[in-house]
Amino acid sequence: MNAPDPNTPVGRCVVVTGASSGIGKASAEAFARMGWHVIGTGRDAERSASAETDLRALSPPGGRVDFLRGDFAEMANVRRIAAEIAALTDRVHVLVNNAGGVRDGLYTSSEGLEWTFAANHLAPFLLTRELMPLLEQASETSAPGTVRVIAVSSLAHKQCSAMRWNDLMMREDFAAGSAYCQAKLANLLFTRELNRKVEGRGIVAQGMHPGKVRSNFSSHGEPSLKAYMATQNLIMPEQPARTIVWLATAPEPGMHGGRYFYDLAEAQAAPQALDDEAASRLWRESERMLESVNA
Repeated sequence: MNAPDPNTPVGRCVVVTGASSGIGKASAEAFARMGWHVIGTGRDAERSASAETDLRALSPPGGRVDFLRGDFAEMANVRRIAAEIAALTDRVHVLVNNAGGVRDGLYTSSEGLEWTFAANHLAPFLLTRELMPLLEQASETSAPGTVRVIAVSSLAHKQCSAMRWNDLMMREDFAAGSAYCQAKLANLLFTRELNRKVEGRGIVAQGMHPGKVRSNFSSHGEPSLKAYMATQNLIMPEQPARTIVWLATAPEPGMHGGRYFYDLAEAQAAPQALDDEAASRLWRESERMLESVNA
């Protein structure tokens, strides 16, 4: 297919996961207003349909919006969606791995994966891997550092001192909060190792903390989490979306990848998120898990 000019907004394509509500939808709306080709994903059919309508209403002439549906706790869905994205475009300039969340207990997917680790880490790991040819294709016709992979992590990563290597899905001693914190640490370790692998190809990977956002984040969480969130001074999704768009478009985040940002500025990640050995090990463990699912 003929590619439009990648140096103009209309020529650029962004994939935003979890774009049916909250941070993902606010980010997708910002890209749509700019005239990008926006490919959103969502799990809930009704919210996804509503988001698709809203995004298309915001997209100016020359822009484009596509919306795909699938549960990212299921790796088969992630692979399917990656294939559907490849049928819609031959290049992706920005991938925003935003989909995820927290649950109120131990839930297992049809593939035998614990929900929190699968949806928050394995899904973005797999999607990024599957879309790498499209990211590389975009980098060949773009200025170095302008093709980017952005991970929506969390300050919660600091509450996990290390990955639980012998039981990454925490089946032996599951706690919903701990599972979420480990998954958010995994986001940053993945970002670090990903950047190491792709920086020579003109692609940059960065992570970010969105803040405490008014969204449906805690809707499936434990009662204690819902009570805690109800006491907080929550920000609107548009605020972290502004940082995501900045990470996708500004010159400074296009240099020196593998970093962590909050509110339009670089932030200090916990030491355990900067552990290159752990980042490499997590990559290997993630590949092993996906091989077992696909066996």
